[in-house]
Amino acid sequence: MVTPAALTFRRLHGLFCVYKPLGVHWKLVRDTIEANLLKGVNAAPPLALPHKVRFLAEPTSRTGEHTALTLTATSVPALSKHPLVTGPEFQHIRVGVGHRLDVSSSGVLVLAVGNGNKILDDLYKTRVTRDYTLECEFGTATDDFTRTGQVVERSTYDHITLDKLDRVLAMLEGANQKALRVFSNVDMSSQEAYELAVRGLLGPEGKSSPILTGLRCIHFQPPNFTLEVQCLNETQKYLRKVVHEIGLELRSTAVCRGVRRTRDGLFTSRDALTRNHWSAADIMQAIKQHRRTKKAENHTQIQAKTPVIQTSEEGLTATSQDKVEEMSS
Repeated sequence: MVTPAALTFRRLHGLFCVYKPLGVHWKLVRDTIEANLLKGVNAAPPLALPHKVRFLAEPTSRTGEHTALTLTATSVPALSKHPLVTGPEFQHIRVGVGHRLDVSSSGVLVLAVGNGNKILDDLYKTRVTRDYTLECEFGTATDDFTRTGQVVERSTYDHITLDKLDRVLAMLEGANQKALRVFSNVDMSSQEAYELAVRGLLGPEGKSSPILTGLRCIHFQPPNFTLEVQCLNETQKYLRKVVHEIGLELRSTAVCRGVRRTRDGLFTSRDALTRNHWSAADIMQAIKQHRRTKKAENHTQIQAKTPVIQTSEEGLTATSQDKVEEMSS
C-alpha cells in the first residue's frame, strides 16, 4: 500500500528554481532545501498500524497460592511498525543542482528533485543561455577581479564616456559572435543554421570556451556602471575578468562589485523562490508551475512548425474573389 508520504514525494519530481542569496554557498542552499523537503514529506500522516493476534494470559480464579490463567486471543497494534520505532519513512531525497553560483554571486539557481535530475542533465546538454546583471566600478583593479580582493592598481576614469564604453562592448560582442559561429559546427549558409538562429539555439556543441551572446550597458554614471550579459558556458569568475578587460580597453581599470543571475534557460528571477518560501508546499507548487510553462512552450513550438495548408476549395474561392474584384475595378 502506498503511503501518504510516498504520494507526496511523487508530486515533487521535477525542476524548480530558487534565489541564492549573496554570501551563501550553493551547497548550503541545496542542503537546506533537502532538509525542508524531508521535513515536509515525512510530515504526511502515517498509515494506521497493522494489528496482530496475540494470546494474552489473564487470571480467571485464585485458590490459595495458585492462580489460574486463561489465554485469550486479542488483536493488538504492531508497535514494530510505529514511526517512533522505524524512524522517518524518507531518510534522503536527492536534490540536484544546475549551473552553480559561487559565494560572491546571487540570483537564479535551478534545482531538481527525483526524476527531475535526469531532466536537468538533458537540459544542460542543450544550448541553454543565461542572463546576468553585473554591477561594476571604474578606477580600481584587484587581484581576483572582485571588490573584496586586494587592490593592485588605481586609475582615473574621467575620460570614459558612454559612447566609448558602447564601442568596446560592441567589439567584444562581435568577437564572441564569431567564436559562436566557429564552435557551432554548422554551415552558416545552410537552412539548418537559419532555423537554429531563429529559435535561438545556435551555439557550440558540448563544452567550449565561454561565449558572450549579448552585452550592453543599462546604467552609466561614472564611476559606477551596470552591464547586462547573455552568455554560454560561463563562470562568474570569467564574467568578472571580462569587466577587468573592459576597463583596460578604456585605458583605465574596472572591478566587478556584484554578479546577479536573472535568467537560466526558461527560469527567470520572477520564478525563483526566496528563502522564506523554501518549504515543501511552495516547491511543489513551483514544480507544477514549471510543468505548465514547459507544456505551453512545447505546444507553441509544435504550432510554429506545423505548416498552414490551403485546401483546393479555399484556393478556388480566393481566385474567384480576386477576379470579381478585378472586374469591378
